[in-house]
Amino acid sequence: MKFSILDQSIAGSGRPQGQAIRDTLALAQKCDSLGYHRFWVSEHHSHPTIVGTAPEILIAAIATHTKTIRVGSAGVMLPHYAPLKVAEQFRVLDALAPGRIDLGLGRAPGSDGRTAFALNPLANERPAQFPSDVADLMAWLHGEPLREGHPFAVVEAMPKGDTAPEIWMLGSSNYGAQVGAHFGLPYSFAWFFTDGRGGQEALDLYRTHYQPSVRHPEPNAGICVWALAAETADEAQYHYSSRAHWQLHRDRGIYLPLDPPEHALGQDYTAAEAARIAELRRTAMVGTAPEVADRIRELAGRLQVDEVAIVTWAHDEQARHTSYSLLARELGLAPRPAA
Repeated sequence: MKFSILDQSIAGSGRPQGQAIRDTLALAQKCDSLGYHRFWVSEHHSHPTIVGTAPEILIAAIATHTKTIRVGSAGVMLPHYAPLKVAEQFRVLDALAPGRIDLGLGRAPGSDGRTAFALNPLANERPAQFPSDVADLMAWLHGEPLREGHPFAVVEAMPKGDTAPEIWMLGSSNYGAQVGAHFGLPYSFAWFFTDGRGGQEALDLYRTHYQPSVRHPEPNAGICVWALAAETADEAQYHYSSRAHWQLHRDRGIYLPLDPPEHALGQDYTAAEAARIAELRRTAMVGTAPEVADRIRELAGRLQVDEVAIVTWAHDEQARHTSYSLLARELGLAPRPAA
């Protein structure tokens, strides 16, 4: 079982958004020393909460400030871009950190419809070409021939090298599972995004229809879960208050920077809102490290996945560092020398 990190560069109220990017870099260095397997960053656009808009740039910074941990995207939203350009970007990244780069791919826009068109005027057409774009990207990334008769068959993605990024298919529905299975790619389901809805079905579909590939003769399935641990359950719930408060707004389609716990706890909630928060607290992976680690292991075992990525939000950055440190110890990760 491998344990990894997803970081979304969350904006906190009362501080500049750029701090979220710098916090991501610092957290990656910390997780490198803690022994986590991968550190992935997300791509979102025009989002007041999640401000990581350019994973390829952030990956470069992280790769040059870490030693051992794999670094990648979760994911690059391919319909926004030409496959050749993505291949070139990740070939450059692989040159900076040979054999340590992951390219997680998604089809969702990571934004609203208007923003998707601002990123690519052909936003209506590109998602339908996703499988074809994935095939082109795989060929360019690995220096292999494109399909016969391809108009860009003579075009190559530089720089070439002895290693190449590892491609992952990401998703929160059956579609990504089907594409991953078709191309024989590792697949990770965004369990935290759907609160698990559809996860078992997608993973079963992926394994059932998996087509073995040269690089991945066996299916490699993972999930990403939201979790937060602290020295005491009360402290963990205190820091989780920020996330629960944010989720109330998200339920109404309102996306805001993450508020401090004391602000969230000081709100005068309606009975319905209080009930919703109570339900969130009951179901979230929040508590002491042994409690949270047990729940992660139980879920991973039940789903029979090979890897679990953990995403954690907290307004207090030190609370996130503490959570990942406590879980690394509880999950039995081997610490590495600091970068």
